[in-house]
Amino acid sequence: MMFATDLDRTIIYSRKALEDLGPSIDSQLRAVEKKEGKSIAFMTQKAFEELEEISQDLLLVPVTTRTTNQFKRIFIFEEHIPVKYAITFNGAEILYEGNPLPDWREGISERLKKESASIEELKEILKKDFFHVNGELKSAEGLFLYYLLEEKLEPHQIWEFKRAASAYGWKVSYQGRKLYFMPNPISKGEAVSFVKEREGISTLIGAGDSLLDEDLLVKCDHSFIPAHGELANDNGLLTYIDTEQRGALAGEEILEKIRVIINGNF
Repeated sequence: MMFATDLDRTIIYSRKALEDLGPSIDSQLRAVEKKEGKSIAFMTQKAFEELEEISQDLLLVPVTTRTTNQFKRIFIFEEHIPVKYAITFNGAEILYEGNPLPDWREGISERLKKESASIEELKEILKKDFFHVNGELKSAEGLFLYYLLEEKLEPHQIWEFKRAASAYGWKVSYQGRKLYFMPNPISKGEAVSFVKEREGISTLIGAGDSLLDEDLLVKCDHSFIPAHGELANDNGLLTYIDTEQRGALAGEEILEKIRVIINGNF
């Protein structure tokens, strides 16, 4: 059995996510990430304990859009809950015992040349056609792009971005202050499938909140989404298991339900 889970706004929460999603539960929180000595991401103490127990009963695989360096700031995966695999860069990199699998990254690089417009090409399109967006365009080590937004986008703006990107073999996801542009070959789902096959896993459990998690969740036997997530308003997949809670308590609820699956009572 394997549990492949997104991190941010699924099981861990930044201070901004906690403020945006509520409820106010500061006394229940435990820091899980530090940057320059400051705690910047959290989960509830109960969720931490559930994750620690779950990791002893199945293969736990964190799956994130973060870069590898950003992922490594989440200190619990080194100090408290060691993981055999982690998937970073939205699936472009697979870490095995802390080190990248070079063959996987090379394969992704070859597919990018064939299946999607280059990152330079997309940058030019965005600068030309979407210069009015109030935000800073950044690159994740030349693999994908994202805007750090200074204001909330309207639905019609998001639709325009999706329409423009899809014509060039890219997809779009809007999450909090970030608007991601991801080339189609970079996929959480394909990276998870690789690990599943490599380890001979029969039952796959997944959790995620955004459209970038969808290609992972459709491959799972049990797929969890938090009630506040980008996918919560999507009616495309009827087998999602929604939480009743929002924010950090949704992460806790997901982990509690996975404990029930492990115990065979789901």
